[in-house]
Amino acid sequence: MDIKTFKLSIEIAKVHLFSKPKQTIVAMLGVTFGIGMFIALVSLMTGLNKFTEEIAMTSSPDIHISHDVTETGKSIIEGLNPKGINLVYHQKPKSETAKIRNANQIIEIIRRDTRVSGVAPMLSSQVFYNYGPMQLPGNILGVEILEEDKLFGLRAKMKQGRIEDLLSNHDGIIMGSGLARKLNAKNSDRVVITTPQGFTRTLKIVGIFQMGIGVVDNVRSYANISMVQTILQQDQSYITDINMKLKNLHLARVVAPEFQAKFGNKSEDWETANATFLTGVIIRNIITYAVSFTLLVVAGFGIYNILNMTIYNKMKDIAILKAMGFAGGDVKNIFMIQSLVIGFVGSCAGLIIGFLLSYMISIAPFNGGDVVSLEHFPVNFDPKYYVIGIVFGVATTSLAGYMPSRKAAKIDPIEILRGQ
Repeated sequence: MDIKTFKLSIEIAKVHLFSKPKQTIVAMLGVTFGIGMFIALVSLMTGLNKFTEEIAMTSSPDIHISHDVTETGKSIIEGLNPKGINLVYHQKPKSETAKIRNANQIIEIIRRDTRVSGVAPMLSSQVFYNYGPMQLPGNILGVEILEEDKLFGLRAKMKQGRIEDLLSNHDGIIMGSGLARKLNAKNSDRVVITTPQGFTRTLKIVGIFQMGIGVVDNVRSYANISMVQTILQQDQSYITDINMKLKNLHLARVVAPEFQAKFGNKSEDWETANATFLTGVIIRNIITYAVSFTLLVVAGFGIYNILNMTIYNKMKDIAILKAMGFAGGDVKNIFMIQSLVIGFVGSCAGLIIGFLLSYMISIAPFNGGDVVSLEHFPVNFDPKYYVIGIVFGVATTSLAGYMPSRKAAKIDPIEILRGQ
């Protein structure tokens, strides 16, 4: 097709679009609201996924090493007479503790690994926080607070006090905001804790943190690892957990089995620990894109129907064009131009609508309560979703316009002019 014919096709398509503006506007609105809802939905859902992923990643290590006391070890009697019968009298279960053997040596080896960006020992224990006659269950983590900050950015989550205050207070404790609220406690107050073994200790609150997750903020406290060892009446080598962050968190699934085989302790990567959460993210993404795709397909059917009706009403015009020398491809281009214009203009308007809807959602107040620390809905304004929206919108309308334009190209002008 030469340039002159192409320009003429554009002029004819323009006439068709403006001759029935209501049909054109309705077709564009279908694309506009389809793209607008796609942008709003995908921005909200991916924003929520990103928010929950960030919270999960900041509150859990890339790899967690612990001693699995439930794992059945090899019995010593198995080596006495493996092919015969061994008789054991008055067998009793072995007393196992959660202590990681040679924990300090393991930590030094891990720190020399070039794939590891940080490693911190931890000692965890369940405790009861005494609140008058009541005892609130929770847990206390004995940590090296500066190493813990390197891994989880605890400093940025402090609502009251500083993490350095824990270093200067041996009997200090940094408490979760939800737990402090339950105990009606504030910074510099004292709280009495009781271990399951009955050991009682009074600790001073030197800081209050907020992770943003209710299951953490409502039960967790941090203390010096030496203090928790004292509370549990254990020596300085008693460590139950080793947490680490990798330079590339996606290597965790590969590195964790290596450490488990090397050190003989349970080594769990973040993907395994958060398997339920990751599955939820995938499901939400599938639902989001499925709904968005459905909206665009519905808009495409609307364009298909409108172009079909246009072709039916323009049968004689098409016949005259062909009689004047227009080829089938030229006629097809006229209607394809119409569908592309509808798709492009509708998509651009949809991007604007989608952005405005996303912005309104992002400033809408939201109270997460004790479950999650959230004042507004998290919305993701990633430009790639806007690019996907306009490409998908134009592509959908192009496909919707192809079949009617192909039908127009095959019209026999002689039969139309004869009135058949």
